[in-house]
Amino acid sequence: MKHTTGLIAVLALPLFVVASGTPRSAIGADASPSHKHAAQTRPATLAQAPAKPAVSKKSPAAEYTPTVRYRLRTELAEGKMAFVGVGGAIEGVVNPTLRVNEGDVVQVSLVNNDGIEHDVVFPEFKAGTDRVNRKGASSVTVFRADQGGEFAYFCSLPGHRQAGMEGKILVGGVKAPIAALPPSVSIVRNPVDLPGPAAPGPLRTVKVDLEAVELVGRLANETTYNYWTFNGKVPGPFLRVRKGDTVELNFKNNGNSRMIHSVDLHAVTGPGGGAVMTQTPPGETKSFRFKALNPGLYVYHCATPMVANHISSGMYGLILVEPPGGLPKVDHEFYVMQGELYTDRPFGQRGHDEFSVEKLLAERPEYLVFNGAVGALTTEHPMKAKVGDTVRIYFGVGGPNVTSSFHVIGEIFDRVYGEAAMGSTIMTNVQTTMVPAGGAAIVEFTLEVPGRYILVDHSLSRLERGLAGFLVVEGPDSPEVFHGEGASMAGH
Repeated sequence: MKHTTGLIAVLALPLFVVASGTPRSAIGADASPSHKHAAQTRPATLAQAPAKPAVSKKSPAAEYTPTVRYRLRTELAEGKMAFVGVGGAIEGVVNPTLRVNEGDVVQVSLVNNDGIEHDVVFPEFKAGTDRVNRKGASSVTVFRADQGGEFAYFCSLPGHRQAGMEGKILVGGVKAPIAALPPSVSIVRNPVDLPGPAAPGPLRTVKVDLEAVELVGRLANETTYNYWTFNGKVPGPFLRVRKGDTVELNFKNNGNSRMIHSVDLHAVTGPGGGAVMTQTPPGETKSFRFKALNPGLYVYHCATPMVANHISSGMYGLILVEPPGGLPKVDHEFYVMQGELYTDRPFGQRGHDEFSVEKLLAERPEYLVFNGAVGALTTEHPMKAKVGDTVRIYFGVGGPNVTSSFHVIGEIFDRVYGEAAMGSTIMTNVQTTMVPAGGAAIVEFTLEVPGRYILVDHSLSRLERGLAGFLVVEGPDSPEVFHGEGASMAGH
């Protein structure tokens, strides 16, 4: 019997989230010898997003999930000590007014830029940073703006407030920014958008259609990015075949594309995994055929130079080659992939971001995300299940560079197919599993306690760059497994 943890409530999750009303298509397996899975044959519908749903105040996690972030640096400005805004609308503004809505969870970071000891405090909200006294040092405070009005923030060290280190925080009546964002769509792949197990019967010829689609997508709530995708979503469609099946793959590059694209499937035995045969200019289609020889879960991705640029912009997905007898039945299967984006502007800036080759070569991503965007699996498509259900997560890392330490806070993996290998020893009772860039894993567990469980890469600084997902579990409490004040309300 597994024991969950109460740490869910103390993790700060990312600010920017996206919401979408894109419905999941009903997908079923076709047992005919030659067929197509719906998820594999057409680009996903690109729907506009409705308003973001509110976070339940009943959830302890809501108390620690920033909805607004500000960054201040200390320096001598205009002949006096001052706080100076960093990023967004407050960039370069001396003692900027911080505007938030009542009820927002506000995160404020303070960076020492003058080598003099400072802090920043918000007395009405009983919040403040630690004191930082070396240049480059920083501290963070998080609080809920639970009362409306205009309040002062300032440095609490003697004389610093009088010397100029004071600004205002305005709670309520926040005005929308004037600058308009470019038209954009949700690129997030719903984690339940995957075909069911292959039906028993003779080996088949499976036809798969992939299309390279370039589009402006929502990277975060107020940030857009030029994504390159397979079939309009990130990750690309989940492909599912059996060992011994023959796959006929048709790869089209949309006529509106500006780049040549291709596809390399790690499940393929052949030159470039198919990339040699599918270097496809805009408006053209190329095809090849392969036999699925080895069972396992495999990454596929674009392999057109510069390959890492194409992958980081969203061109990756998973293909499952099931063993002849299939996998054990579970109540829920989820499709989750981790990726990183290298944007020209720092994380969390409002507006349109572009690709930075310098950051890519330095392996310094600004965003790390599940299923393509910040908030993909927290606000837009949180996963849902019930107490007693069995869960299988097909997890992959598109990369192109970062290795993931995949972990579900409050759960223990009953079974792990390490590196998604089949035919090897299955690991049991695993807390965290390492998945390399271009690799995958299959994890399975049974849900015994209700609540909201957080999917993370246990390199936990990446939470602050967008990397988190929710698994919301409903059902009766299990006090014999886990009991604590407020435990039954976590995630509800």
